[in-house]
Amino acid sequence: MPDSLPMFPLNSVLFPGVTVPLRVFEDRYRALVHHLLRIEDPAQRLFGSVGIREGYEVGEHGAQSLYRVGVRLQLTEAEQHPDGTFSVLAVGRDRFELDHLDGSGAFPSGHVQLREETEPPLDAALEDLMDRARATFTAYRAALAEIRADPHEGVLPQDPTYLSWTLAASAPLPMPERQALLEADDAADRLRLVTDLLRDELRAMNVIPSLPATEVARTRWSPN
Repeated sequence: MPDSLPMFPLNSVLFPGVTVPLRVFEDRYRALVHHLLRIEDPAQRLFGSVGIREGYEVGEHGAQSLYRVGVRLQLTEAEQHPDGTFSVLAVGRDRFELDHLDGSGAFPSGHVQLREETEPPLDAALEDLMDRARATFTAYRAALAEIRADPHEGVLPQDPTYLSWTLAASAPLPMPERQALLEADDAADRLRLVTDLLRDELRAMNVIPSLPATEVARTRWSPN
């Protein structure tokens, strides 16, 4: 991976393995999409995204508002509209750490280092952790049934790493908690954390039924 990567900061935390729809209308991000589409090999149409803590993405306020751990994505689909905007799809590939953001070009670029994913051994302890995470998420989905749409469709993955990313992406948690899941060292830590966070949400929903925890935990894909 090159140490420079086109960057698309968002008011959302993304995760590896998850497909992301994005609406692109700002000039700098249109330029980014045009740049990616000029790359002949679709597998190399890569860009990065980090979450925005607050305020502005780039410019005179710099990168101080950005989280440092983000996701490298691959552009998979792009539809250009008559007004020049794009609707795109991208899939999360892996994580990186942002060392520096440069906003001086036609689009932002980041100097990054890939962050390797450690695979924990699949033993009885990890299987038990996976079972508890699935059970907690199932209870959470049931609690949400009368409040909002089901946050996940289909069968949950059997692979511990993919399961951890799926639960992290599906749980409508506040942005700092989603960032903590993204930064977790491995699948075991991530499963343990998402289980604890969802249990906290369930307790809050039971204590204050008139104000579900999800009301303050809603997240949405930011345009730009």
